[in-house]
Amino acid sequence: MKLLLSLINLTLFISILIMVISSMLSKKSISDKEKISPFECGFNPKSNYRNTFSIQFFLIAIIFLIFDVEITLLLPLILTLNSSNLKIWFILITYFILILILGLLYEWKFGALDWLN
Repeated sequence: MKLLLSLINLTLFISILIMVISSMLSKKSISDKEKISPFECGFNPKSNYRNTFSIQFFLIAIIFLIFDVEITLLLPLILTLNSSNLKIWFILITYFILILILGLLYEWKFGALDWLN
């Protein structure tokens, strides 16, 4: 029992010693304000966020997410090619890609993809 308590104390002491040494070695200098501040998409997080937010960046991010989700919907359809009717599968893929292309043309027509506007 005494041996077990001494091993527990030794383990506790070593782990505390390692934590103290690592915290002493990893101290960062607080002299550089820019290095310790969080980076928020290229603007200062402590400023007024409504003035510097780009709605165009938000629209491009949303379009990217939409097309990313659509690709994740297309990948399982490729795996089901062998186990399904080829004609029905081709019609389904054609309609799906046609909807994607029409959505892209709609966004292009109304300027959602123009970054300079």
